[in-house]
Amino acid sequence: MEIRFVYMTAGNMDEASQIAKTLVQRRLAACVNIIDGMRSVYEWKGTLQEEREVVMIAKTHADCLPDLVEAVKDMHSYDCPCIVGLDVLDGNNAFLDWIRAQVGPASVADNEWHAKQD
Repeated sequence: MEIRFVYMTAGNMDEASQIAKTLVQRRLAACVNIIDGMRSVYEWKGTLQEEREVVMIAKTHADCLPDLVEAVKDMHSYDCPCIVGLDVLDGNNAFLDWIRAQVGPASVADNEWHAKQD
């Protein structure tokens, strides 16, 4: 399975926390990092904007990305939320295996991964 990190932004911590919890509970993401205090400068509908936002980075795999995008869009307060999947090319294999075990339907692979950790 191809691992993806999904970069997203939210308007506030409450929204980011709700999105993150839902994605993990639905097994669309293994983990979501929430980083508060980011400032964004952008043009929207012809007006320059500068706003405080919250960054979210979700860990998932390519098969779950379409469902993750739709779930975030359904929960998000923005008309056009930032949801961008980024390829993970390499890394700590144990961590990447954990992502694979945590995302998607609960499976034998999930149980096997947790058994190896005990």
